[in-house]
Amino acid sequence: MPSASIQQCCNIRTPYAASNDHDFINAMRDIVRWHEERCDWYKQFLQQHHIVSASLLTLDDIINIPPVHANFFKYHQVTSVPQNNIVAHLTSSGTTGQKSQMFFDAFTMESARRMVDDCMAARGTISPYPANYLVNAYEPYPGFKVGTSNTNQYLMRYATPSKTFWTLRAIGDGKHEFDIFGALAALQSYAQSDIPARIIGFPAFLHFIIERMQQMQLAPIKLPYDSWVIFGGGWKGHADKAISRVELANNIQHWLGIHPDHIVETFGAVEHCIPYVGCTHQHLHVPVWSKVVIRDVKTLQAIGYEKSGFLSFISPYITSVPAHSVVMGDLAILHPPGSCDCGNTSAWFEVLGRAGTSTNKSCAAAASELLSKS
Repeated sequence: MPSASIQQCCNIRTPYAASNDHDFINAMRDIVRWHEERCDWYKQFLQQHHIVSASLLTLDDIINIPPVHANFFKYHQVTSVPQNNIVAHLTSSGTTGQKSQMFFDAFTMESARRMVDDCMAARGTISPYPANYLVNAYEPYPGFKVGTSNTNQYLMRYATPSKTFWTLRAIGDGKHEFDIFGALAALQSYAQSDIPARIIGFPAFLHFIIERMQQMQLAPIKLPYDSWVIFGGGWKGHADKAISRVELANNIQHWLGIHPDHIVETFGAVEHCIPYVGCTHQHLHVPVWSKVVIRDVKTLQAIGYEKSGFLSFISPYITSVPAHSVVMGDLAILHPPGSCDCGNTSAWFEVLGRAGTSTNKSCAAAASELLSKS
């Protein structure tokens, strides 16, 4: 088991409480030592960068730990626990592209799921009543390991599924096909029900469904009271067709009858499973179990608030893989604590888009290719 400091940090049940940097520093120092002692690759990585775990005494020391790029996990499988301790193996991408291979032990998986539960409870999305689901993500099948589908299945625990329709239908041979007419039929059926609806998954798919409603000159529908939209995944492969959060929220309210307060943006990655859940202003707030750092695109040094750079995450939650300090391929801006009018005083960030033009596709990018076939 990890040290008491790691467990204490990860067991906090109030996700947006004022953070205790002293406790976070202790937990991070212990998780660095954990991976150093159990992963030969990470030990060499620290030595190469002249990092001594015992010398990590301040928050700046923690922030300055060289992050591992998320792309590293697309080409290397490194773990810090024995194989028989692995309880889950998930991948990052969809049907195409190089995939991150991430492994989870019981502590990491249980911690991440509890954190998601606490963030979603704080957002008010947990209901004792059932819901009809439209899931804009890959329909799972035996052996399917894509992390976003695993996440969407988990999100359905916050309201027991009555009916479920996956819009990216599994059609055999490991392939999926976007079923836009099935999605429209499901939404029209849900509008006739007394059971609230929940639309979860990629925002691009919901945008294209609403766009098809407009093209077909269908009448707007009104989904039942207490219906929600919970987004997961981005626009990556269709960034040129992305619309603003405000416009998308207005379209959802007009065409589906869901108030913007019930639209939840989320951000996560298989390489970093800490939940970042949007408030009623669609701002992604930083929970107590992590630090979000924006790094200079050339030096990877932290550059502070209100500047764009690479999005980087730091958290002691993961004992299975040395991904406790990672830098993503996304560009983002971090805003200071207290700068959001929603009432949540924690820092928040906005994602500007994916940097570069790599042919390696994220899950959302691979999924978005199916839109062109609809």
